[in-house]
Amino acid sequence: MSTDWIDEVKWDKDGLVPAIAQDADSEQVLMMAWMDRDALLETVRTAQAVYWSRSRSRIWRKGEESGHVQSVREVFLDCDGDVVLLKVDQAGGIACHTGRASCFYRKLDAGKWAANQPVLRDPDEIYRKS
Repeated sequence: MSTDWIDEVKWDKDGLVPAIAQDADSEQVLMMAWMDRDALLETVRTAQAVYWSRSRSRIWRKGEESGHVQSVREVFLDCDGDVVLLKVDQAGGIACHTGRASCFYRKLDAGKWAANQPVLRDPDEIYRKS
């Protein structure tokens, strides 16, 4: 497969592009992360979501510790070429490191952020301790 398509992505000054993961069936937005060129290429090559961790300055494979991998069904680029959308199958039904289905679990309600999703699994049970 040719990789000419990647040249149409508009990377920011740090060589990154925002990537939104959306459940392929329910269409629920699961999370937003960053990708560099290598992460996007690897995602397309393996059909498994791979992101760039700004805090760790390295590539990370979604689910590498938790087992909650994202199998990628489709990849989209927005009209401006500066946001990637992944339609995924989320293993375990948990995308958020807080143990929730989605990272977007806080809703603004009467001027306060309120959790509107339950914790499905305690994060201490999911992640290894360093």
